Amino acid sequence: MADVRAVVVGEQVFAARITAPPGVVDWRAEYQSLTYEPVACPDEMRGALVRFLADFGLNFGVFDFAVTADGAWWFLECNPNGQWAWLEDAAGLPITHAIADLLENGASRHD
Repeated sequence: MADVRAVVVGEQVFAARITAPPGVVDWRAEYQSLTYEPVACPDEMRGALVRFLADFGLNFGVFDFAVTADGAWWFLECNPNGQWAWLEDAAGLPITHAIADLLENGASRHD
């Protein structure tokens, strides 16, 4: 079992698996012992995340999931101002670039 944090910028989804050592219940308590890897967000989940933001009139959101051993993603929360910068470096995701593009282009499908 692991956790996934998905950062959605406009219609782009950046996801990373966060794996803690065995026995750790809350990965936020063990930053120094975590491993990160970029993962593909399943297509149906990707669509659901983009629709979630659209329904709430948002262009950005950070979603947390628990992922079971059989690969099922269980939604935990969406934070419209969630932390992402540490994940960009740890998992090699181009989140800053996507946010800058969104801000520069003023792209919003919810106006």
